Amino acid sequence: MHPDNLIEIRDLAVQFDTSERSSRVVEGVSFDIRRGETLALVGESGSGKSVTAHSILRLLPYPIASHPSGTVTYEGQDLLRMDEKRLRQIRGNRIAMIFQEPMTSLNPLHSIEKQINEVLGLHKGLTGKAATARTLELLDMVGIPQPRQRLKALPHELSGGQRQRVMIAMALANEPELLIADEPTTALDVTVQLKILELLKSLQQRLGMALLLITHDLNLVRRVAQRVCVMKQGGIVEQGDCEQLFSAPQHPYTRELLGAEPRGEPAATMAGETMLEVDDLKVWFPIKKGFFKRTVDHVKAVDGIRFSVPRGQTLGIVGESGSGKSTLGLAILRLIASQGSIRFHGQAVDGLSREQVRPLRRQMQVVFQDPFGSLSPRMSVAQIVGEGLRIHGIGTPEDQEQAIVQALVEVGLDPDSRHRYPHEFSGGQRQRIAIARALVLKPALIVLDEPTSALDRTVQRQVVELLRSLQLKYNLTYLFISHDLAVVKALSHQLMVIKGGQVLEQGPAAQVFAAPQHPYTQQLLEAAFLAPHGQ
Repeated sequence: MHPDNLIEIRDLAVQFDTSERSSRVVEGVSFDIRRGETLALVGESGSGKSVTAHSILRLLPYPIASHPSGTVTYEGQDLLRMDEKRLRQIRGNRIAMIFQEPMTSLNPLHSIEKQINEVLGLHKGLTGKAATARTLELLDMVGIPQPRQRLKALPHELSGGQRQRVMIAMALANEPELLIADEPTTALDVTVQLKILELLKSLQQRLGMALLLITHDLNLVRRVAQRVCVMKQGGIVEQGDCEQLFSAPQHPYTRELLGAEPRGEPAATMAGETMLEVDDLKVWFPIKKGFFKRTVDHVKAVDGIRFSVPRGQTLGIVGESGSGKSTLGLAILRLIASQGSIRFHGQAVDGLSREQVRPLRRQMQVVFQDPFGSLSPRMSVAQIVGEGLRIHGIGTPEDQEQAIVQALVEVGLDPDSRHRYPHEFSGGQRQRIAIARALVLKPALIVLDEPTSALDRTVQRQVVELLRSLQLKYNLTYLFISHDLAVVKALSHQLMVIKGGQVLEQGPAAQVFAAPQHPYTQQLLEAAFLAPHGQ
């Protein structure tokens, strides 16, 4: 081994064997992880980056998974052929890992103290007061406020960012030489992403450890990595120095990835009459306490919001998790109770009963964040897209079939695929199905609730371009709810920034992006459009 290298991976292959078939998901992968450096492994979903990283610690589902070829050398030993007892001493001790979704990685039944103490007991033999003291030190190191008060907290009592910090504390408990971070910020808001990123950088410098960052977010890579490996379909297509790769990418796929940031201007539609008008809208959830469950206070999820959107325009609604943006969308669609005025097409809808609202549902449609969760797995694509037509009794069965085919063509899907089921499609294709389901009713307003956050950048760009072209063709009005400001910038004519259920800033999107007035908006924009390190 070269003395600068902590780990050397050579000709790695990963194969999955099931009773139905065998599939080679990684083939011929070779790269080095140098001591103290940050190496980014980038690529879209399904490129093999997580499988490659999990192979280092043999965390794949063996014996279904196997390595037909390759070596992973650490301290002169091949981790792929090391005995289980020795490997357990290295896992979590010399090489640690943090995962994408901390809620599924933390035990929901155990306190934060118990989970970190377990790591310390297993590898360091620390118990009792010594373990608790080290746990407090770790929680303080990763920036958990009032760590002593958090010791007995269960994972669900912490925010997403705090849970990720706890995962980092567990991973760093034994001061590892290598930390593998698998999409560590994907599920987090941009401001929290920035804090986690800065935390990882400072801890890396303090502990002198190497960091293997697995991500599809190139903005993030440019901020922290020294070197980059680009993966596609199980192989590395390009690797090299970070700055050099960003300034002069060699492989066509790398150039495609770098150009995949959603760009362009919002659709050049003419603003028509007011489509939606909201005034002093409130959604307050009561906090009940005591034996008689009396209301002692309220969670003010939406608190006095007002705005109007003209026909053919997009209002981008941005804010962090818990800001009230999704609750606002649900209230406008009359899916949750609210107070205040909502006028749609000049008609007051806030006082209407469920039966009275039903005919308006044709005109107000919604596309949700997670297409897999919002599409029934038991229904074919034709049944999913045509459900609204059947409920509203629109046309004959022949007319409905024709409308389904047309909607699928418009969202760029093969109409012959309409007899297949959601699990047979990729994430981007499923989101197109969800858009077709909304579009088939020819609505005037579509509420888009984080419709691109679960998608890769290249797929995001395709969906953004699709939404723009549909808006131009049908003069659609969009409410675009998101915390991804790059996507919002590419789609929105108007922008509204909300926090704690209240509007902090609103106005023409171009104006707000160019010269944000509120410190919170400035903070959001700074976190979203990260500058490269060293700039």
